[in-house]
Amino acid sequence: MTVQDLIGDFSISGSNQDESSQITYKGILSLSLDQNNRINAKWIINNSQIQKGHGFFKDNILVINFSYKGDDHKIYKGVAVYRCITKDVLDGFWSEKHGNPLYLGTEHCLRIESSERLN
Repeated sequence: MTVQDLIGDFSISGSNQDESSQITYKGILSLSLDQNNRINAKWIINNSQIQKGHGFFKDNILVINFSYKGDDHKIYKGVAVYRCITKDVLDGFWSEKHGNPLYLGTEHCLRIESSERLN
């Protein structure tokens, strides 16, 4: 698998960095490449919160440093790590700098298939 194989949009479901392992959010993760073949990431969480990040890919592992502005207008930062099961399935975990250090958040990603048809 190459970094180019990961480009596209994924449907995500995840749990926050706390004691509960229940799904607490859903959204979209969009992956693209910059001029150096590094990953640009954009999450839209629960149709309202936007998070952005940059990362790299090696040995089927994708690492993204991310940040976002919270409801309190503070900037929050963290890192997400995904095991790329296939180019269409990513299984990950994440942690924020000010999150509960006893827990990791989780995130599962499935590629959103295009509805366009080829002639």
